Amino acid sequence: MNTVPLLVIGVASLLGTLLALWIGARAEPARRAILGLDRVATELAAVAACLALAVACFAGLWQVIARFATETPSVWSEALVRTALIWMAMLGTAVALRAGALVSIDMAHRYSRGGLRRGLEAASLASSLSLMGVLFWFGWSMAQRVKFQEMAGLEVSMSWGYAAIPLGALFAMLGALGNFLDRRSAELEAAV
Repeated sequence: MNTVPLLVIGVASLLGTLLALWIGARAEPARRAILGLDRVATELAAVAACLALAVACFAGLWQVIARFATETPSVWSEALVRTALIWMAMLGTAVALRAGALVSIDMAHRYSRGGLRRGLEAASLASSLSLMGVLFWFGWSMAQRVKFQEMAGLEVSMSWGYAAIPLGALFAMLGALGNFLDRRSAELEAAV
């Protein structure tokens, strides 16, 4: 088994976390630039995820109408629903990470202060970056492997479906970094 990708991802996650700690403490211009990029990317991901959900809903509605009203099932709608839901989930992960609603350690965060709290946030960032790094690496590899296969019913490359994994992972990495540099935890304040 080739462990080089996992080692590269682990080292990159640790270096990224250390860089984020440094930026958060000492590099205000870099922090503002990253947060500006994060704001644009998160809004883009949210809009694209909403559009993907709308496409899935309309394709699913058409599938039901075609199957039961006209008794001629659509050959493309099921594949489109599945692909749109994958895109929605992967892009929605970026929005959830930015909002602090994913990989949440509520109790530990609530009862910790100062350095311990920042350490927990750094561990959460490193974990998120590692997971998204794995998704990016292997998602990219899979998208490359299936580029000559076509989705049944849609007649487009399977790579379009698998591209959601590395692209969503990139957006999610930026969202996790944005949350680390400018924590938003509305769910913590609203929790009982």
